[in-house]
Amino acid sequence: MAKVNRAQSTSPPDGGWGWMIVAGCFLVTICTRAVTRCISIFFVEFQTYFSQDYAQTAWIHSIVDCVTMLCAPLGSVVSNHLSCQVGIMLGGLLASTGLILGSFATSLKHLYLTLGVLTGLGFALCYSPAIAMVGKYFSRRKALAYGISMSGSGIGIFILAPVVQLLIEQFSWRGALLILGGFVLNLCVCGALMRPITLKEDRTTPEQKHVCRTQTQDFKRGSSYSTLTKEWVQTCLCGSLQQEYSFLLMSDFVVLGISVLFMAYGCSPLFVHLVPYALSVGVSHQQAAFLMSILGVIDIVGNITFGWLTDRRCLKDYQYVCYLFAVGLDGLCYLCLPMLQRFPLLVPFSCTFGYFDGAYVTLIPVVTAEIVGTTSLSSALGVVYFLHAVPYLVSPPIAGWLVDTTGSYTAAFLLCGFSMIFSSVLLGFARLVKKMKKNQLRFLAKESDPKLQLWTNGSVAYSVARELDQKDRESVAIAVPGYSST
Repeated sequence: MAKVNRAQSTSPPDGGWGWMIVAGCFLVTICTRAVTRCISIFFVEFQTYFSQDYAQTAWIHSIVDCVTMLCAPLGSVVSNHLSCQVGIMLGGLLASTGLILGSFATSLKHLYLTLGVLTGLGFALCYSPAIAMVGKYFSRRKALAYGISMSGSGIGIFILAPVVQLLIEQFSWRGALLILGGFVLNLCVCGALMRPITLKEDRTTPEQKHVCRTQTQDFKRGSSYSTLTKEWVQTCLCGSLQQEYSFLLMSDFVVLGISVLFMAYGCSPLFVHLVPYALSVGVSHQQAAFLMSILGVIDIVGNITFGWLTDRRCLKDYQYVCYLFAVGLDGLCYLCLPMLQRFPLLVPFSCTFGYFDGAYVTLIPVVTAEIVGTTSLSSALGVVYFLHAVPYLVSPPIAGWLVDTTGSYTAAFLLCGFSMIFSSVLLGFARLVKKMKKNQLRFLAKESDPKLQLWTNGSVAYSVARELDQKDRESVAIAVPGYSST
């Protein structure tokens, strides 16, 4: 499988087998993200069976989410150096094994290891490579393709939430986990659909091939070990890794990463504590599970419609702003949640939060691709999802600790809401500052006079110029003698 033939293409096909890739990614999101979200339905069952408090029980969901995101770069590495098919199939086997072993758990620690670590590791090998494959096959309709792919999470929650509740009632939580383990084996089928594709920008340049071939020949001729270490390893291995992860030095990506930390902290606790919160205000078990279903189905609408809307010509240049808008509105929904203590009021909340949750989840790969490009998208997504790990790990237990300490969900929900709003404001402020700097430098580039020569020789202008794209640098180079566009 590692030696699978790769389809050759000079540009993303925007269709054809790409729609099968979308279907495969759709199923991957059902089997990973939807199953992870539905683990919250087991929350009360675990708490009752093992006689533990909110904070201890919430660690199960946290570990699944944390390991999934923490090991996302591992999924990218397996996908890049073996194949996406190998990674997803292996991940499916690990995730299924974790769920099946979890059904035999005798303590929460057993669930931490099986349902948390093992299943999370399997999901990590599947999630980011599948999403990156969609970006490989689509360019013009990328947001729509991602919208359809990521809607699997919402559809999965909509279908699985009541089904899991029914399975728990009929077969207990052990039987429900066992059945979910068999269901997650469908990830192996999804992996078989992921036919690799080689784009024009992915191909190794002749210079790189010549250098690596020369170093390898020198090694075969009997070069010394030190020569091999210095030349072959540094040129072929370190050079490849440096190119693959060069985006880590981009200021835009650094700001995105910081904002993701706050966004991830805010979004995770709701899926753990929505059902317990609904039960605490007098909602029945079936109605609480139905809230998760509503959240899931509206998430689908947000995935598809927001992806389609932001692909339109009028909004295509504002996808970044749309992402900020969606994250900020989810934060505002959190702030209103403590005031909603009846089922008819919780339904509109689930609709609103679910829609904008689906909206910004769809745009995360699009915004990442806008910053780093298609070539580094798989590695960049691995890092972005890796940054979700720590917030996903600590936010549900922190929320549970706040509930245990205060006897109310208000503090936990307010903290999550302000965290998401701060994430949106931070990204918006960074984009505004960058735009102001670019406009200022463009204006100075048009004013070719002696003052511009002095100003652009300073360190301030140099640090600003590094943030510009190639087009801006070339315009400065034309206006300012001696300035290098590189």
